[in-house]
Amino acid sequence: MKPDLCRLQHLLRERLRIIADHALRDSDPALHLDMLREVSAALDDEFRSHRAALPAKLVHFMAQASYEKALAFIEDSAADEANIAAV
Repeated sequence: MKPDLCRLQHLLRERLRIIADHALRDSDPALHLDMLREVSAALDDEFRSHRAALPAKLVHFMAQASYEKALAFIEDSAADEANIAAV
């Protein structure tokens, strides 16, 4: 997998992990929001930095903030690469 996709994948997973952390959200809403803002800003920066090199479909998902679809696209692409390498 390309390094730019690895970083995007990591940030997308981290964003989803933070969103799903209801215990943190309930115990410290300000920290939860700060963490979400931080990972979202990093995700936006990474996307802007590599946008020109990304597949069009991934650009579409990221531009529309369809982050779960973007993550699925990256993971499917990685699986396809692994299958091709195994042949």
